[in-house]
Amino acid sequence: MTDLRPDVQPARDSADPTVERLREAVEAGFPRTVADLTRLVRIPSVSWAAFDPAHVAASADAVAELVRDLGVFDLVDVRRAPIGEGDGAALGQPAVVARRAARNGRPTVLLYAHHDVQPPGRDEDWDSAPFEPTLRGDRLYGRGAADDKAGVMAHVAAIRALIDVVGEDLDLGIALFIEGEEEFGSRSFAAFLRENRDLLEADAIVVADSNNWDVDTPALTVALRGNVTFRLTVSTLDHASHSGMFGGAVPDAMLAAVRLLDSLWDADGAVAVEGLRSADLATPDYPEAQLRAETGLLDGVEPVGRGSILSRIWAQPSITVTGIDAPSVANASNTLLPSVSVRLSARIAPGQDAGEALAALQAHLRERAPFGAHLAIDDVDTGQPFLVDTSGWAVAEARAAMAEAWGREPVDIGVGGSIPFISELVEEFPAAQILVTGVEDPDSRAHSPNESLHLGVFRRAVLTEAALLARLQARSSA
Repeated sequence: MTDLRPDVQPARDSADPTVERLREAVEAGFPRTVADLTRLVRIPSVSWAAFDPAHVAASADAVAELVRDLGVFDLVDVRRAPIGEGDGAALGQPAVVARRAARNGRPTVLLYAHHDVQPPGRDEDWDSAPFEPTLRGDRLYGRGAADDKAGVMAHVAAIRALIDVVGEDLDLGIALFIEGEEEFGSRSFAAFLRENRDLLEADAIVVADSNNWDVDTPALTVALRGNVTFRLTVSTLDHASHSGMFGGAVPDAMLAAVRLLDSLWDADGAVAVEGLRSADLATPDYPEAQLRAETGLLDGVEPVGRGSILSRIWAQPSITVTGIDAPSVANASNTLLPSVSVRLSARIAPGQDAGEALAALQAHLRERAPFGAHLAIDDVDTGQPFLVDTSGWAVAEARAAMAEAWGREPVDIGVGGSIPFISELVEEFPAAQILVTGVEDPDSRAHSPNESLHLGVFRRAVLTEAALLARLQARSSA
């Protein structure tokens, strides 16, 4: 059993003069850091196919300019990689890469984040325009303010602070990879790693795209669920028919789809698909009141699933219907629908192979198709879950840097969301140690309306990374 129960220690003061100098540098540069972040947030860099790719290109150029201005990299470039095989393969969205070589036996660290963002959704669901960054209290609101343009700026600002304290003549090797299509499935990621392996190879990899325990307590993410998503089309007729003339004798596609989808869960709302497994993780206490506060669960609506709340999120599978192609209520006519398509998104527990999970879902659906309905499954995406090896020196250095920056010992957490490309990083760089950090907190609402960044968390995240870089700068790669 992996134990993810946090042992939160009280605040402590750092006695390291280097950390205190870094703290001063981060604080002095923070207005510039926030100003640069707001400029990035104003670029609507949605990487989904239905959105203008020119905005993602503009975002990549803006990030590249910030990286070049650091003055420490031997190479800074904007590059793309193909999606799929063959000469006619489409290119993925632009990513920014940079590298400076390590010297005098120092290690190399790869810093990852992504500059693309989720679609904003409906403007009326936002309290301020999604691409007009707005400060309210101690939070900066806007699409991408937290996920993950703050991760991009955490890397930039940490390197700025390190330069201010140590100087530009660093021995530490630094590689940078700012991806441009993470929110659209990282479809060119594997090819990008292969084509740019020499630029990206490192002893440790920092993935700045996760959460913290709360606004006062840092966290290192050590468990991630994987994902299986696909389009399911349910068909029962070769053309629409009058619902009054034939309803009650002819099963329409909506009836079949509703009955089929309902079979995915049991009466408690837990996943009822044979072959989808859970992981054995000991989780911290997380009361239902906290779940309600952080998610906006309505009065009278009960949580679903079984076991501890965090085990349901971190260590058990879940299935969500994220979209339905069917007539809108405004356009509904009295017809029996011939076909209905839905988008299914399944999260799978650490330890289960994504291909195995896909096969279990497909078998479940095909075996339970009501009334002999015809099923089609396509547009499949999968991502492997991940458990971080916490025994290496990089994890120890990261935990020490977090404690120095936050004045509180970090906790190990799992995350219910997926970062499937981490398994591809491990496959391409098996000797590298993985550190999954982030700038978010439980109220950041990534992917949702009113996404925001807590500026206190952001400030401490920047200092954490600057302290980590300083520790690696002083460390032999051996």
